[in-house]
Amino acid sequence: MNQPLRTLLRKALLLAIMAGLGLVFAMPLAFMFAASFKGDTAVFENLAHWSTYVPGPGWSLDNYRAIFRKSDLPRFLLNSTIVAACTVVAGVFLNSMLAFALARMRWGGRHVVLGVVVALVIVPFEVIAIPLLSLVAHLPWPVIGPGGPGFRIGWFNSLHVQIIPFVANAFCTFLFYQFFRDIPAELDEAAKMDGAGPWTVYLRIIMPNSGPVIATAAIILFVGAWNQYLWPIMVIQSEAFRPVQPGIQQFFGRTNSWGQIMAYASVITLPVLAVFLAFQRQFVASVAGSGIKG
Repeated sequence: MNQPLRTLLRKALLLAIMAGLGLVFAMPLAFMFAASFKGDTAVFENLAHWSTYVPGPGWSLDNYRAIFRKSDLPRFLLNSTIVAACTVVAGVFLNSMLAFALARMRWGGRHVVLGVVVALVIVPFEVIAIPLLSLVAHLPWPVIGPGGPGFRIGWFNSLHVQIIPFVANAFCTFLFYQFFRDIPAELDEAAKMDGAGPWTVYLRIIMPNSGPVIATAAIILFVGAWNQYLWPIMVIQSEAFRPVQPGIQQFFGRTNSWGQIMAYASVITLPVLAVFLAFQRQFVASVAGSGIKG
């Protein structure tokens, strides 16, 4: 077998494996979206047939009308959107600034800080959840009351308690550090010769050349903020500040209709898919670049 034919067969086999894996991961989503347009009796009917993964001839929007009627879904969506957007914007800048200091600046103790960042990557949130809960219960927050400006002790039942603790992300910091480290140092030196300081180098040299890693960090931060479940249950008791993930548990307690539950799940899944598709090209470029450099 000649080399071109062997290469073609290898590519065809790789493409078939990737298509098969893509189908495996897409089938649950297809089932969820299809079930959201069906009645309860048709959701689990004939699961072995391909029609399970398409809406079918009797599809309707009744389930979607029901979820907006039975729950405060628009408010939950707005809360999650605010939390996720603020976490992404603040997280990209905060984590990239720390990574810039670690990768592009020379100062005593930076290797120790980098070691702490790497160690924090493997620490699950459940380990720090209770200490963090105790901390935010005693932190002040500025408010304006009838008597004028003042402070309220405790961050419970608010949006900022769902944002601030998750802005700093060790994994995102490490991603930025790895990417910044591979940007040629000559760019910094040329900018410094023109009188640029660290802040100018960060804003005008490093960040404009870091689109792929920014997109990757944005996806990670957005998915993490959008899928918050344990933390909101611990700190949010009011529906006014409840995000979508605890909201689906509340909705599940109000109905036994699987079609409506699938409709709710479909609505809260669409923003995640939209964000990934929007940054897909940069995300793939970041992963490919990391693999080549590694």
